[in-house]
Amino acid sequence: APNRRDMARQEQVLLLEPQHELKFRGPFTDVVTTTLKLSNPTDRNVCFKVKTTAPRRYCVRPNSGVIDAGTSINVSVMLQPFDYDPNEKSKHKFMVQSVLAPSDMTDMEGVWKDAKPEELMDSKLRCVFELPAENEKTHDLDSNKILSSSVLKSESSSLSKSMSSSLDDGEVKKIVEECKRLQVEVQRLREENKQIREDDGLRMRKTSAMPAPHSSSSSPSGMVKEEGPSTRMLALCVLFLVIGVIIGKLVL
Repeated sequence: APNRRDMARQEQVLLLEPQHELKFRGPFTDVVTTTLKLSNPTDRNVCFKVKTTAPRRYCVRPNSGVIDAGTSINVSVMLQPFDYDPNEKSKHKFMVQSVLAPSDMTDMEGVWKDAKPEELMDSKLRCVFELPAENEKTHDLDSNKILSSSVLKSESSSLSKSMSSSLDDGEVKKIVEECKRLQVEVQRLREENKQIREDDGLRMRKTSAMPAPHSSSSSPSGMVKEEGPSTRMLALCVLFLVIGVIIGKLVL
């Protein structure tokens, strides 16, 4: 009975590439992806499913779908990272199952449910794990180093160019405008300081003509002494702020 069923089973119409083996090339510390190409040379649309004996170890995209007549699709088979033992051979297998789609197909799941056993086609592939040879490993590492160093150089040069261009155009204008604004502010503070001194001098001359207690006459001079240095300190702080802004912009 099993032989009769196998003989009645339709031959696979899809063309598989590769036909018999899915090779996964290590190292297996990261996801390793292999591509399985499914081609439909017929004049009928074909529904397909990709199944595996180790579903937790692989991610398949797409794992099912419809291949239009005369077209092909690429299926990505992603092997998840694992501790590889070179002495242990892989027993994992994949099966591509297919069925001719009816012309009035609306629901793909319905096609699979309604399909008769003799209408189903399947192809089996076994999985093979490979590690690159030592000389290939070192070659890959060297090429990766050269590639990464060249990429870093190009990135650093482009970064420095973009930084210099942006500093020349936008940032320098901002610094110059900030300096001008702060210079105007310092000049205004000086004018105010000068005005305060003149007012205090006027007030002192008026009060010196009139008899007044020692405490009241000493307060304006104290004010002048306090007002002058505080304004100077403020001006110095503003100048330091200007220098700090310029240095900060250049460093960034």
